[in-house]
Amino acid sequence: MQSVFRLSFRQLTTPLRLGLILLLAALPIVLAAILTTAGEGIGREGSVNMLDALLVAGILPIITMTLGTAAFGNELEDGTLSNLALMPLARWQIVLPKLLATIAISGTVIIVSGVVASLIGLGLDARAALSVAVALLLGVVAYSAIFTWIGLVTGRALAVALLYVLIWESIIGSFLSGVSYLSVRGYTLSVMHGLDSSAFETVAGRVIDYPIAIAGALLVTVVFFGLAVRRLISMDVP
Repeated sequence: MQSVFRLSFRQLTTPLRLGLILLLAALPIVLAAILTTAGEGIGREGSVNMLDALLVAGILPIITMTLGTAAFGNELEDGTLSNLALMPLARWQIVLPKLLATIAISGTVIIVSGVVASLIGLGLDARAALSVAVALLLGVVAYSAIFTWIGLVTGRALAVALLYVLIWESIIGSFLSGVSYLSVRGYTLSVMHGLDSSAFETVAGRVIDYPIAIAGALLVTVVFFGLAVRRLISMDVP
């Protein structure tokens, strides 16, 4: 599995893709720094809204979909998936390192971005920064599992993933509160609020109980990991 992980890590960190990811991840930090130093700043409420609207709703799914859909998308496009299938590994031992590579890359840049932005915007609040880190990690893991599966089931994975994020996570999730029980964005915000309700008080009306959010994120991860393994088993590869 280590060889699959290393191969996937190299495939996902091409200069162009890595540059785009780092640029996106830098946006919340730069914006938090600009707004905090401009006049009286945007305050805690503004910082939380910025983290939600820019990082959780935008950059988190964009980065994970860029990497997750490419985890197997590269193999399908290049016709090299059969080479992986010939390795003496069970199918889950191929899917798992692909998923872990996506989590390792996207998790690192997204968590660093969120923690630094929250420290700047929320006044060096260590508890809030830790809450952001834990919540973003859960979000990265759940999204990565979903997008890795999408990358296996369609050749238009990036377009399908984008539609899912725009329609389900953003549009429908913004108007129907119950969607938070089936939304990675909802899970992420709920864990942030659950771990530090005072810092993230402004999102209190849009969250679910954070133990349920944690369970939901883990369930989504397990289900879509299983679906990806099943898809790989059923595919016509040697």
